[in-house]
Amino acid sequence: IRRFGYKLRTTGSNVDVSRSINSLLDNIQDKPEENLISTIAIRSMAKAIYSTDNIGHYGLAFNYYTHFTSPIRRYPDLMAHRLLTRYLSGGSSVDRNEYEEKCKHASAMEQLAASAERASIKYKQVEFMAEYLGKVFDGVISGVTEWGLYVELKENMCEGLVPIRSLDDDYYEYDDKNFCLTGRRFHHKYSLGDAITVRVVQANLDRKQLDFEPVG
Repeated sequence: IRRFGYKLRTTGSNVDVSRSINSLLDNIQDKPEENLISTIAIRSMAKAIYSTDNIGHYGLAFNYYTHFTSPIRRYPDLMAHRLLTRYLSGGSSVDRNEYEEKCKHASAMEQLAASAERASIKYKQVEFMAEYLGKVFDGVISGVTEWGLYVELKENMCEGLVPIRSLDDDYYEYDDKNFCLTGRRFHHKYSLGDAITVRVVQANLDRKQLDFEPVG
């Protein structure tokens, strides 16, 4: 966050931290870095799980919390409906251990479904971009790793990889603390959030991967 000139509180009361997050999300609206920072913020949050332990809801500041969607689209929604109906009718408590196992199964299946959704979106992105091989796009560096740069195209939000082998003007070293690749000889730096222009060089459906190369 500091790379983009913003501040974020990570200590203090829950109210202080949540206000800081809300302020950040307000400040990045309509900025070039909005999509990147929003995505990073979401990825950094813990995955939601179903449980018989009622720990409340941090974002809503509720001490007691349950939910179901409308229209119903998850099996745990039916579980919540049935429990609420049971207790409103004066029914006895269900077996907690039995329902905890059901919660664990539901949480695992939801994560599996989310992975399948991401894979299908990536597949369609690669399929779409296969028609643009050799074309040049403006993008932003959305990820930095020891094997290259992930770049999100501004025009359509498709993400691809600039393999480190394609950065052939220098020997680049990965700096995991500052999220950047730095050239050993000329000290050119590729950092998270930097604007970059790339050419589409490969769209591999089997691997669900787009490969880019830097332009200029």
